[in-house]
Amino acid sequence: MANDPREHALYTATQVRLIDQVAISRLRIAGPELMRRAALAAWQLLRRRWPQARRLLVLAGGGNNGGDAFELAHLALRDGLAVEVLALTAASTGDAGVMRAAFVAAGGAVVVATAGLVVPMADVCVDGLFGSGLARDVDGVARGLIEQVNASGMPVLALDVPSGLDADRGVPRAVAMRAAATLCFVAWKRGLFTAQGAEYCGERELATLDIPLTAYEEFAAGANLLGADVFASLPRRRAHANKGDCGHVLVVGGDHGFGGAVQLCAAAALRSGAGLVSVATHAMHVGALNAALPEAMAHGVEEDADLQALLARASVIALGPGLGQSDWSHHLFAAALAVEKPCVVDADALNLLARMPRELGAHCVITPHPGEAARLLGCSVHQVQADRFESVRALAKRFNAMAVLKGSGSLIAAPDGRIAVCAWGNPGMASGGMGDLLTGVIAALLAQGLDAWQAAGLGVAVHARAGDLAAASGERGMIATDLLPHLRIMLNGRFA
Repeated sequence: MANDPREHALYTATQVRLIDQVAISRLRIAGPELMRRAALAAWQLLRRRWPQARRLLVLAGGGNNGGDAFELAHLALRDGLAVEVLALTAASTGDAGVMRAAFVAAGGAVVVATAGLVVPMADVCVDGLFGSGLARDVDGVARGLIEQVNASGMPVLALDVPSGLDADRGVPRAVAMRAAATLCFVAWKRGLFTAQGAEYCGERELATLDIPLTAYEEFAAGANLLGADVFASLPRRRAHANKGDCGHVLVVGGDHGFGGAVQLCAAAALRSGAGLVSVATHAMHVGALNAALPEAMAHGVEEDADLQALLARASVIALGPGLGQSDWSHHLFAAALAVEKPCVVDADALNLLARMPRELGAHCVITPHPGEAARLLGCSVHQVQADRFESVRALAKRFNAMAVLKGSGSLIAAPDGRIAVCAWGNPGMASGGMGDLLTGVIAALLAQGLDAWQAAGLGVAVHARAGDLAAASGERGMIATDLLPHLRIMLNGRFA
């Protein structure tokens, strides 16, 4: 799939069904032929990943996903594996019925699953219960099968989407299959890459089933994955560049007891290429900052008037790390936004923004985690996470700014509706200070001339990939400063 635009395009389940229909009705690719292609691709993946497997358990639903499963079972039977098939229905219709009949004709046996049935063990379980069109919570016999397989420890290959996972939102419908690998058919479904999508999908691969690109032309992808090309958005420095050419970031924050947050943010901005970095914080933090990070210019600021000269010199503001919500915090927050310079708004500045909402402008970036997003949108965290795509789109529109919704599968949205998704990153990054680093990275990229959309996308990508490099020593116990040397590596083109 080299240079195939489908590698990065994310679609809704409805769009993929329509693409499938175009392939069948206009391009004259028969439905059974698409099932055979899907099953063959899945069978080849299974043999690559589990070459020693000799016994398969295949779970087949009543729809097209079940048809793919029956045809894969047929291929496995033909190649000499022991195959047990559990089906949700006593019969299958349409193209799935054709595949079921072929499997039985080849000597395969189908057991109709009932309540209380004990799922047999196998080397690999193939999940073909439900596809991307599931629009209800999983219950009854299907729920029992999924729960038993999840508890068994068997590795699972999911066909198209792990059964029970909402293909658009990345959340389980009551319960979902936990796959070791998922082979997505026709086009990427957007829910596989955010919320709990990665947790349930395992490793993800795409099989377009040799459907021509013309079948996709009338369907605009609602989101796109960040790819390696995002790293090319930061141009090489000119040979005669000086620090003034690389921007001046002013970090504003660090209320009593939170000096570490501004230090992390400033360090990330420096490691991400900002020419100059200043810090406006409480005077009590200046000595520690000078000792730990002499490259940053630390200033004690007790009144908003003290901030004005610093704001005048800065080209970009990183507002919020450790800012707090005191009277001092309020004054600095208001003064920083009043100058209307490119700004990254994070942490306590987001909480203040939720209390005093205002449009920021497309030159600004907000970077909330789900809790902060909930306060900004006036809803619950559950509502934010239940549909992260709609949440990030609402954030960008409400504040007229680029919005980064952090978390597994971080999302970046523009006020015009564009959405990018970051599939990099790992659970080791769930520790204090990581958000302060991201603020500094994005601010530094803005200072070096990227627009807010470019800076947000590249910043999220660099931060996540630096986290992946740092996790080479293990995810548990990883701290924010572990990422700092890797930021420099990523921003100098070494992103493999």
